[in-house]
Formats: sequence, structure tokens, C-alpha cells
Amino acid sequence: MLTISAQCWLCRMPLALISHGMCSRCTSALLSERPCCPRCALPALSGRQACGRCLQKMPPWSSLLAAGAYLPPLSTFVQQFKFNHTPALAKPLARLMLLRALAARRAGLIRYPDVLVSVPLHRGRQWRRGFNQSALLAESLAHWLPCTHHPGQLIRTQPARIQHRLNARQRARNLKNAFRLEFPVEGCHIAIVDDIVTTGSTVSEIARVLKQGGAASLQVWCLCRTL
Repeated sequence: MLTISAQCWLCRMPLALISHGMCSRCTSALLSERPCCPRCALPALSGRQACGRCLQKMPPWSSLLAAGAYLPPLSTFVQQFKFNHTPALAKPLARLMLLRALAARRAGLIRYPDVLVSVPLHRGRQWRRGFNQSALLAESLAHWLPCTHHPGQLIRTQPARIQHRLNARQRARNLKNAFRLEFPVEGCHIAIVDDIVTTGSTVSEIARVLKQGGAASLQVWCLCRTL
């Protein structure tokens, strides 16, 4: 397992704060503002009003925050984080999500959630990978923010085909009744934490389960949004 370098993960310049993982210049570049819909985080004319896609069919959450688009260099970091067994990237990447959330709150676009719910892996896949990347991101965010996160709040009840190999219809069918809630959520303001949101099928199914449990409001926080 790699340890956190004393150099920026991106430009390799020395870091003043090693725990940040990335220098301020690279962090600013990765978080550069782009107009996107506050409901789906896809490109839009306004960053404060729902786009035409969402007006036609509103997603089951109030806002979707993404640190950036699933493009290099951020996509490269995500792949290294997930598939090259580099959990040391969890905190630097979670910090990008934190900075995006702080900016959204200052702009009045979101409220802080009470609870962070990380997207679970089936126990077999988590055993093979050695960790749940979404849970590591949520763990850091809960440490920095006034909210809680407990792994095991949501259980993946059945193994499924790998999502990124499926189209949107197959993804939705693949996830039907795939999650079970293991804690009371009635009246809670919740943010679902994931690494990548593509079609939104996974977070939509989780949102359905949380709404059935009585959640007061739902947000989605992710590291990357595919365009």
C-alpha cells in the first residue's frame, strides 16, 4: 500500500501540508468552476436552476454535487484509487468533495446533511478489493463535517454484474431490490456518497430505499460525474 507522498500527487511539487495530498494550485485547477445543473451536475447554462432534462424528469434527490467531471487527471486518480489498491488517495480526493460542498453551502445551494450514506459493495467484491472506496470518502467527510457515517448502514444484498459494462436500462434492472437499509432514517437529511455517478441508476435505487424509510431530504455527493 502506498503512503501519502510529501509531493503533490499531480504536479509532484513539495507540499506545505502533506495530509492535503495536492497543492493549492492543482486543487484550484481540479475544482475550476463550470456551469452545471444543481440537480444532476451535468453541463447547463445556469448553475442555480434545474436543467431541461431535470425539469422533464426530476431525479429523486434535491441536489447532486460532483468535485469534477470524469476526465483526466481526476479520472486517472479515481482509477488508481479503486483498481490499483491506493487507499492513500482517499483523503486527498475526499478533500476535493469537501471543498465543493463548502462552496455550494456558501452559495446557498445545499444544507449540510445529518448522515452520510456510502454506496455499499457486495461483501465478495469488497473482500477482493480490500476496501470500499465510497466508504473511505464518506469516512473522511464525516470527520470534517457535522454529520455521521457508519459503514453497514446500507447493505448490498446480492452480487451483481459490473455496472460500467451495462447500458442505462441494464443498470436499472441490475440494481432492482439490491439494497437493504440497516438503520432508521425517518426525518434524517441524508447525502449519498459515491465515487462516480454515470447514469445515476445506483444512487436512484438507493434514494428509493431511503425515501421508503422516511428520509426527510436526499442529496448525492460524488467525486466524479460522467458527461
